[in-house]
Amino acid sequence: MPRVLVVDDNAAMREQYAYDLGRIGGFETETASGGREALAKIGAGGVDCVVLDLEMPDLDGFQVLDALQDRGIRLPIIVYTGTGDFDRCIRAVRSGAFGFVDKSESIERVVQEIRSALDRWRLESEIETWRRQSGVDSALVGESRAVEELRARIRRLAPIPSPVLILGESGTGKELVARELHRQSGRRGPFLAINCAALPENLVESELFGHERGAFTGADKRRAGAFEAAQGGSLFLDEIGELPLPTQAKLLRVMEEETVRRLGSNEELPFDARIIAATHRDLEGDVENERFREDLYYRLEVHVLRVPPLRERLSDIPLLARHLAAGIYERFGMRAHGMTDAALSRLSRHGWERNNVRELRNVVERMILDAGENPVDEKHVPRGIGDADPSGAVRDADREARDAEVGTLKDLKADAERRIVLAALERNGWHITNTATELGLADHSSLLKVMRRHGLKR
Repeated sequence: MPRVLVVDDNAAMREQYAYDLGRIGGFETETASGGREALAKIGAGGVDCVVLDLEMPDLDGFQVLDALQDRGIRLPIIVYTGTGDFDRCIRAVRSGAFGFVDKSESIERVVQEIRSALDRWRLESEIETWRRQSGVDSALVGESRAVEELRARIRRLAPIPSPVLILGESGTGKELVARELHRQSGRRGPFLAINCAALPENLVESELFGHERGAFTGADKRRAGAFEAAQGGSLFLDEIGELPLPTQAKLLRVMEEETVRRLGSNEELPFDARIIAATHRDLEGDVENERFREDLYYRLEVHVLRVPPLRERLSDIPLLARHLAAGIYERFGMRAHGMTDAALSRLSRHGWERNNVRELRNVVERMILDAGENPVDEKHVPRGIGDADPSGAVRDADREARDAEVGTLKDLKADAERRIVLAALERNGWHITNTATELGLADHSSLLKVMRRHGLKR
């Protein structure tokens, strides 16, 4: 049962909170009357989450947060305030708090925030455990040229505050790339991930921008949105192409003005978080078909990271499979028995055309459960995995046949132009503006015309 420490100099308030959190949330609770007592109890251990008042006479909430940072102690902390000054709450999030609530909000809302913070804490701890066990300090595992180049790009882009657009097929690990960008950025605020495809259309703007009480039917209290919650950190908008057009317009305004306005409010709140967006869709095609705003697209694609599909880095599969297996063994509480070279070879012969690393993880989990207390061997590989050789023999044959064809000078020039443009796009991670500059074209629209002429898409 999670143990929650309630820190407040008001005895009646802290005792009521502790009682209600135990009664409604089912938490074990403990109280502290001020910042010094809180630091002593946290240092003694046994505390899983802290509900911290910001306004206290001896050590206020900010001093407690700073002291924990100095001592290298990190816990999920929810700050709360009775002043209604949410700028102070945002400042606290930048100092390491996981979230904030107002003292006037219902205890059910506080319970929800605590559970969300604990879930996020468990996830981050699990990721760190996997990294330590595998001996890899990065969320990106592999030694192929494609992964090395991606890691190098992440290192260059991490400290830059500009938006980043991550492109890649489903299951390639776009969120892992976003988390790595945040981890290397040095930002002290949270990493907040929002799946735009999972947001109900009637609530998408409330979830992103927040709302005031009475803004719409059912809005019985003020609620901070994702943009406020991500202050000082990074906001990851996964499947950005699924956002409705009206919401795209509001997102563009937030990015350009660096302020956010809750639904039902005229107050502009400062916004300081890095936006990282991702999609598996062809956003350029969506722009042409007017399903995605062109101005927002060019605002997002300042820097582009392309996550290679697994079939483009088959040499990484042995290392990646072992990395995934280590995490699965630990998650299931099983003793690791390893994977044989025959099993890894079989996995490396598969094409991985669907769901990429996500599919590999599922396959490795099935193999581990099938092997039980034995080493994972070739016989545990599911049927249909690695039955064919994806080495590219068919593609090589097609290439040889194409090269052997005799065409007109016009055809040969067109084919050469297509190859040159395609190679430049790959070198630049399909960043249109950078590719146009490299090829000496006037602007990105000139390159888009050439791409349409040759049918080139991501």
